[in-house]
Amino acid sequence: MEIVVSGIRSTGNLHLGNYFGAVVNYLKMQHDYQCFFFIADYHSLTTHPTPRNLHDNVKQILSEYLACGIDPEIATVFLQSDVPEVTELYLLLNMNAYVGELTRTTTFKEKVRQQPDNVNAGLLTYPVLMAADIIIHKATKVPVGKDQEQNLEMTRRFARRFNTMYKVDYFPEPSAFNFGHQLIKIPGLDGSGKMGKSEGNALYLTDKPEVIRKKVMRAVTDSGPVKENQEMSEPVKNLFTIMEVVSSPDTVNHFRDLYNRCEIRYGDLKKQLAEDIITFTTPIREKVHEIYGDNDYLSKVVRTGAEKARESASKTIREVREIIGFKPF
Repeated sequence: MEIVVSGIRSTGNLHLGNYFGAVVNYLKMQHDYQCFFFIADYHSLTTHPTPRNLHDNVKQILSEYLACGIDPEIATVFLQSDVPEVTELYLLLNMNAYVGELTRTTTFKEKVRQQPDNVNAGLLTYPVLMAADIIIHKATKVPVGKDQEQNLEMTRRFARRFNTMYKVDYFPEPSAFNFGHQLIKIPGLDGSGKMGKSEGNALYLTDKPEVIRKKVMRAVTDSGPVKENQEMSEPVKNLFTIMEVVSSPDTVNHFRDLYNRCEIRYGDLKKQLAEDIITFTTPIREKVHEIYGDNDYLSKVVRTGAEKARESASKTIREVREIIGFKPF
């Protein structure tokens, strides 16, 4: 069975875009592949979170993924910081990662612009830690967004460089997991682009009903169609895109028909959309709160996940140390 490794950012709540983009595919993936899903809490240190923020963020995002259906009995779910073998491989890979190639990465350049007063070594070597996370489990597939494709290419480079330097065929070169037509892109409420935290246009899975109603009612539309079967503007098309994933087909067809006949009232559309989003997210929100409050369950999940992840990682480290030449006397 092919091995899939995917890191989960430890900051930011899940929104509808995350859910229909990555999470629903994780739910399918965990049954078809040997999956390692980890909370990337080491990576978050590049922005200097406080101890309380770090812990609360990890607990929240872990609760949300479990509430969405990630099954720790099937997939290996763990915290990056619970697997010290990762940092050892990170160190070893750093010895053969060159400053020039690291400073040229797009993500490093962007972070330098975003946080000029905090350009730390962790930012520079982010692709090396990402590579260690992946190849320590000998992953063959990695679900990555467009912004991480260059870093995945560097992972392949580091794996290839290790194999070449030590004349072995040890690390596979992982490829991007292509969801293809299965990937649903959820637009934001501001009339353009995708839904995202930084864009300020997101509907979060843990938003309360009153928050959802307020956000949806403020969503951008237009002045309405002036002729039958008029092509929709992007803002209106965005609302229908969201409706298609949370509402019944009959509801979507009803409002589409009203639009095509120039009889649509956007206020009615928004009210219906808000209620359908609430119906969809309420069970998830309630499950998140239940899991978040169950420290015994969360502790069991991460403890079991760490044991499974370390079993895989420690085998790799033993073999890597022997390949490099670290041997007992």
